Amino acid sequence: MDTRYVVRYGSTRQVGEFTARGRDAFSRNATVVIRSERGQEFGQVLCPATDRTREYLNAKEHQGQILREATPDDQQKLDELRVQEKLEFLGCRDLIAEHKLQMQLVDVEHLFGGERLIFYYVAETRVDFRDLVKGLASKFRIRIEMRQIGVRDEAKLLADYGDCGKPVCCNTHLREMPPVSMKMAKLQKATLDPTKISGRCGRLKCCLRYEHDTYEEYRKELPPVGSVVITRQGQGKVVGQEILSKKLMIQFEGNRNIMSDLADVITVVSRGKKTEATRESKHEE
Repeated sequence: MDTRYVVRYGSTRQVGEFTARGRDAFSRNATVVIRSERGQEFGQVLCPATDRTREYLNAKEHQGQILREATPDDQQKLDELRVQEKLEFLGCRDLIAEHKLQMQLVDVEHLFGGERLIFYYVAETRVDFRDLVKGLASKFRIRIEMRQIGVRDEAKLLADYGDCGKPVCCNTHLREMPPVSMKMAKLQKATLDPTKISGRCGRLKCCLRYEHDTYEEYRKELPPVGSVVITRQGQGKVVGQEILSKKLMIQFEGNRNIMSDLADVITVVSRGKKTEATRESKHEE
C-alpha cells in the first residue's frame, strides 16, 4: 500500500502531498527527490499525510511522487546547480539590460531534473519578454519560464531573519500571506511607526494577524471606551481597555482612574462610541 507524505519543495517553498510507493518510509525532515508537475525536484518531508493535513492543504489529490531519499550524489548535483544558477542569473540580467526591459530580476530556479529554468522578477507594469525568452532559450538550451511576483513574494524568496531574530514566517511555515491592515496594529496597541511594524517586504508584518482574532473576540466582551458602567466601586466612565487581560481603566468621581477587571462591572448604563482604534477599516494591505 502506498504511503503519502507532506513535502515542502521549490524556491517558493510550496507544500503538497506526495506518494511513496511500496514500503518506503521517510522520517521527518528527510531530504528526498520528488516528481512534481514541474519535474524532478528536491524536497523535505514534513510529516505523514493525514485527513487533517489534507484538509489544511485543501488537497483533493496528491501532487506527485517521492522517487527516493536524496543520496550524496544527488546533493553534489544540487550544489553544482546552485553554482550554475548564479551564472544563469547574471546571463539573464545582462539580456534584460540589452533589451532595455523595465523589470527587476529577483531569483532563478533550475529544477533538479533539468526540465526547466524559472526566472522570478518584479515589475510595475506588464512586460513583453518574448524576445528575452528566445534569447534565454538559445543561450541555456532549456525550457524557460518567467514568473512575475510581488514584493511580499520577493521577501519570501530572499529574506532571512525578521526583527524578532527568527527566520521570516513567509519563508518557513506560511503557505499564504494573508492581508494585514493598520487596524490590527491599532487594536493590539502596537507602535504605529511604519519602520517598526513593517516586514522585510516593506508591508505590514504578517504576525500582526496571528492574534487578531483573539483580540477581536475579547474586545467584543469589553464595554467600549466612553461607556458609563456601574461597578462595585460605583459608577464611572471607561477611558481605556487592556484587551488581553480583560481589564478596563475606569474614571470615577474626582477624576480617580482605577484599573478594574471586567468581572467587577455589574452593568453597562450606556455604551460609548467606537474609538479610532476599534473602528472597522476597509483598507487592507
